[in-house]
Amino acid sequence: MTFPEILDRVGSMGPFQYLHVTLLALPILGMANHNLLQIFTATTPAHHCRPPPNTSAGPWVLPMGPNGEPEKCLRFVHLPNTSLPNDTQGATEPCLDGWVYNTTRDTIVTEWNLVCSSGKLKEMAQSIFMAGILIGGLVLGELSDRFGRKPILTCSYLLLAASGSGTAFSPTLSFYIVFRFLTGFSISGIVLSTVILNVEWVPTWMRAISSTAFGYCYTTGQFILSGLAYAIPQWRWLQLAVSVPYFIFSLLSWWIPESIRWMVLNGRFSKALKTLQHVAAFNGKKEEGEKLSLEELKFNLQKDISLAKTKYGTTDLFRIPILRHMTLCLSLAWFSTGFAYYSLAMGVEEFGVNLYILQIIFGGVDIPAKFITILSISYLGRHITQAIVLLLAGGAILALIFVPSDMQILRTALAVFGKGCLSGSFSCLFLYTSELYPTVVRQTGMGINNLWARVGSMLAPLVKITGEVKPFIPNVIYGTMALLGGSAAFFLPETLNRPLPETIEDVQNWRHQGKARKQEPEAEKASQRIPLKPCGPQ
Repeated sequence: MTFPEILDRVGSMGPFQYLHVTLLALPILGMANHNLLQIFTATTPAHHCRPPPNTSAGPWVLPMGPNGEPEKCLRFVHLPNTSLPNDTQGATEPCLDGWVYNTTRDTIVTEWNLVCSSGKLKEMAQSIFMAGILIGGLVLGELSDRFGRKPILTCSYLLLAASGSGTAFSPTLSFYIVFRFLTGFSISGIVLSTVILNVEWVPTWMRAISSTAFGYCYTTGQFILSGLAYAIPQWRWLQLAVSVPYFIFSLLSWWIPESIRWMVLNGRFSKALKTLQHVAAFNGKKEEGEKLSLEELKFNLQKDISLAKTKYGTTDLFRIPILRHMTLCLSLAWFSTGFAYYSLAMGVEEFGVNLYILQIIFGGVDIPAKFITILSISYLGRHITQAIVLLLAGGAILALIFVPSDMQILRTALAVFGKGCLSGSFSCLFLYTSELYPTVVRQTGMGINNLWARVGSMLAPLVKITGEVKPFIPNVIYGTMALLGGSAAFFLPETLNRPLPETIEDVQNWRHQGKARKQEPEAEKASQRIPLKPCGPQ
């Protein structure tokens, strides 16, 4: 009897599962609030140099830039006890007395003057937040294997609540960056534990549905973020509003049971049995739960225990040829998806459309995008879908280079289309990667590839800085990487309607079966080309 069969005995889809999925899904609503928060808390409003103190009253004339617009980072040199210049000629100097901002919103940009030469610090803050997610995935994944999924989940909720609230009280940019790093660090623990606990406690047929539901919770969170940002114009109060609920989620997490497989693999059979009996009682199958015994549990999960004892590490993903081929192609696809996704998601203010409406549109496009992706991977296949969505996203990003900045509707439409394709790419990659890797290295493979997505999301804000050299350079880099990722997907095997591989030998058999299928038609064609011997004497 396998674990899914044991789960059927205690109730595979009863009241417990509905409560379990709900408790895991609620915190996902707030993930977008933190991932995309700087769209609103770090908005750069229109600004110009503040006039020197003790200047005479009168209109403040600004130098004009090469594009015919007033300079944002320069002002005319003003000598004491002289009037302000009233023309557009004269020597200029940096904004020595700060800036005047044309906004009613309070952001980190206006509070700490993150404009002009300090503008790069805003992008650096977002990159460090993404670095926290990356490092958190490495550290908390290891701690999760050692101490269990539930303790890491609860601690991650608490850390997110504390670091997010700490960010709201940051006295300087340095403190802000440190707290944002810790916030990103905690998000990895929440995501990793949520995925594992969801997959383990629901039946196989329900996994795709529950995973999709989690994806739509994240999408709904983007709508919530727009509403909160509109209602709360002060960045500190907005930061606090999206962080405090995680104190409540940490308390609710005590109702979430530990992973049965983790308890069994770590020798905690008695606790695993009590948990299963509790689930059976909750689902109205108390008698079935009481029939379970320690000996039966150990015997039926012997295969899981033996597979866990087979040690495979990160080096095996590159040492074994078939795994190396898959890892390199998948890594490029994951990197390019994270890289291009956050280039668009964090660049909302660049399109000149109302920030709140555009964020709702950016979030809303995920709904049809993920639905179409699910249909495509179910009928066309995984690797075709993965390649198409990345190639389309790359094409949309590159097309932005040729659309003038005054054509805001067309630029916005291309950006929304590209973002939808990249959302679909994420949905496809999570399923496709888990189906490609065999059980013995599945967690390791998922971790490595997710790492590359985090590297891409960390580098995306930094690449925007190259726009100071030439405005089109960032989109060239983003679009080209998406095209490369889509091309790499063509070299991956198809997994549609195939059982999950358990061992590395199962994956190797896929290659042999694929070669055999290709050789069959060639053999048939060769047999048809055999010349017939003519009748009669030679």
